Amino acid sequence: MNKRERVIAAFKGEEVDHVPVCMWKHVPEELWANDDDFIACQLNSYKVTDVDFMKLSGDKYFGWPDPVLEGIENADDLFKFKSIGADHPWIRGQIERTKKIIKGLNGECVALYLIFAPLSYLRLQIGYPKMMELIRQNPEAMKHALSVIAEDVKVLVKGIIEEAGADGIFFSLQNAEVDRFTEEEYREWVTPSEKSVLEYANTLSELNATHLCAWEETPNRLSVWKDYPMNVVSWARYIDIKDIQEAKDYFGCTVWGGFDNRSNTFLYTATKEEIEAEVANLVAQGGKKGYIIGSDCSIHDELPEEKIRWVVEAARKI
Repeated sequence: MNKRERVIAAFKGEEVDHVPVCMWKHVPEELWANDDDFIACQLNSYKVTDVDFMKLSGDKYFGWPDPVLEGIENADDLFKFKSIGADHPWIRGQIERTKKIIKGLNGECVALYLIFAPLSYLRLQIGYPKMMELIRQNPEAMKHALSVIAEDVKVLVKGIIEEAGADGIFFSLQNAEVDRFTEEEYREWVTPSEKSVLEYANTLSELNATHLCAWEETPNRLSVWKDYPMNVVSWARYIDIKDIQEAKDYFGCTVWGGFDNRSNTFLYTATKEEIEAEVANLVAQGGKKGYIIGSDCSIHDELPEEKIRWVVEAARKI
């Protein structure tokens, strides 16, 4: 199998010759201003790590660019949200940059582009405290804003897949920590906008992955996402579900994970031999059907990319 064949088979839950590997880092902020530098960083990371497929970063384009959010205090102002439009630099910039990265990969591997859930784009602009303040002030106003964002995100998704040439999206779901919303609140206020984007993406590609983002020690309320139409789930093994087979059974699709991404954990401190042993352990648990080796979330800058390559090389021996 070549890389594309291997990853497509893994996404479909079919047996592979060896378990594919994909881990990723964010692009350093000092490279965001110049697209050529950004693109070179992404392509060099692929070359150095030799991962089986790429998760392309959305760095520089995180916060939602609606002027309504500038200094917002009253949730009712969220009713003023309007579409930013398909020609907005926030959308066009991502499509054009991604198109160049895809060209640089030359069809060698599957490439997924990072897309955040609508609530995350809003939160990345105003922060968690303000997000929670506004949504509790007026949930209906927030639902309106999220529906507007979702429609613009669909435009972005279409451009990323059909124009830029990405194989699919890496859809990052956040904000479902067990201490943030009740299940009923999340399902009423947040779920509609998330499902809208994911369902649309699935009409454009079968190679979409859903990332159930988690950090620190607070687990997610996974039940709020369980009925989402997910083809592949990137989950936080060290925060949410430790056992790989349990994760496969819970989500009912291919799962992607295995290593703790947080600083000073095993991946950062282990020797090459220890990493090889852990990869063998992960493959023994996950098998060669419906499993992809990855990490709970983004790898931190201090990890030498050589260590990611050790994981890749170890998987190819099994």
